[in-house]
Amino acid sequence: MRDIIGLAFMTIGFTFDVIGCLGLVRLPDVYNRLQAATKCVTLGTCSILFGAFLIVGFTAAGMKSLMCMVFVVLTSPVAAHAIARGAHKAGVKLWKDSVIDAYAEDKEGKT
Repeated sequence: MRDIIGLAFMTIGFTFDVIGCLGLVRLPDVYNRLQAATKCVTLGTCSILFGAFLIVGFTAAGMKSLMCMVFVVLTSPVAAHAIARGAHKAGVKLWKDSVIDAYAEDKEGKT
């Protein structure tokens, strides 16, 4: 039963990873692509790692998968924020239909 639940988590994680990859291809600008990569791929990778943990249990590989989950959850949003901030400072324009530019508002002191 534990193996079936683990495979279900791995399948869900794979699905989220594929959706995140499609978002990288289909979305219009770097900021939207970062959102797709951060949200979908983080959730997908953590689901795959959790499924692996459920299958192997409390072994060395299971503990490593839990540690990798924590690492991904802590580093992926921070990296995406740093890339978005660097892109904005480098002058990468937002998509023409974007509604709000929070970095520009913050720079102007509107917050």
